[in-house]
Amino acid sequence: MTYTDTRKDNYEANKLQKRLRSKVGKAIADFNMIEEGDVIMAAISGGKDSFVMLDTLLYLKRVAPINFEVIAVNLDQKQPGFPEHILPAYLEEKGIDYYIIDKDTYSVVKQKIPEGKTTCSLCSRLRRGSLYGFAENIGATKIALGHHMDDIVETLLMNMFNNAKLKAMPPKLLSDDKRNIIIRPLAYCREKDIATLAEINDYPIIPCNLCGSQENLQRKKIKKMLTTWENESPGRVENTFKSIQNVSPSQLSDNSLYDFSSLSIDRTQAPKEHEFSGVDISSSNLIDIKNIEIIDAS
Repeated sequence: MTYTDTRKDNYEANKLQKRLRSKVGKAIADFNMIEEGDVIMAAISGGKDSFVMLDTLLYLKRVAPINFEVIAVNLDQKQPGFPEHILPAYLEEKGIDYYIIDKDTYSVVKQKIPEGKTTCSLCSRLRRGSLYGFAENIGATKIALGHHMDDIVETLLMNMFNNAKLKAMPPKLLSDDKRNIIIRPLAYCREKDIATLAEINDYPIIPCNLCGSQENLQRKKIKKMLTTWENESPGRVENTFKSIQNVSPSQLSDNSLYDFSSLSIDRTQAPKEHEFSGVDISSSNLIDIKNIEIIDAS
């Protein structure tokens, strides 16, 4: 590789990093994710998304006009072969404050879920519960998760297709017990950009052996479908995401969101003149309903 090629690659890498930082900053501002004095617990799995999220939050901590803390937390679920030394070594090398939670959720999942069945749902619930409790122990005011735009759109479609619900992942969420606030700073970021930056930065990626061994997960099918859509019509993922930010309850069918039963016409105001401009509405052009022949189809 020539010196010119190296400079070009560095330029493209810096450009991508700036774009992702800008998108994270916009998401944080749009949803008021981080406030003065917050202690952000960044949940680090060892995957590309959480590495990029952590780096971006640490950068924003240095340049933001408000003061907040970032603490990296990894949950070691005791999966066989999990390289437990990698994350501590990386975080210590970078001088990042961190905690490792040792909790054998792997055994619980294997005990409860029959062989060959999807383990992701139970695994995520156990992981979420562990992180929620630990956030309180260390005084964290927000829990940052590494879900990105593609994750959110995939979840939306999975809920539509499999659960008959119009529901996704919000960029900011208050837990059911109201004891924790979850934020997703990467909500405006595309997975392909995150993957590219992770490769450039050469993070020590740790695969999820428990989930990665299951090739027929519904999420993978949805991801494949979205990839096909994107290849045929670029921008579909972004547009689908934007649709959940531009909701029209009156154009859906949920009676709890919109009162369809009480709809009534109101003709107290004169119609707008332009609506019938240039249209001949004389009686000779109207249909005479009384003279329409009714055919008995019985």
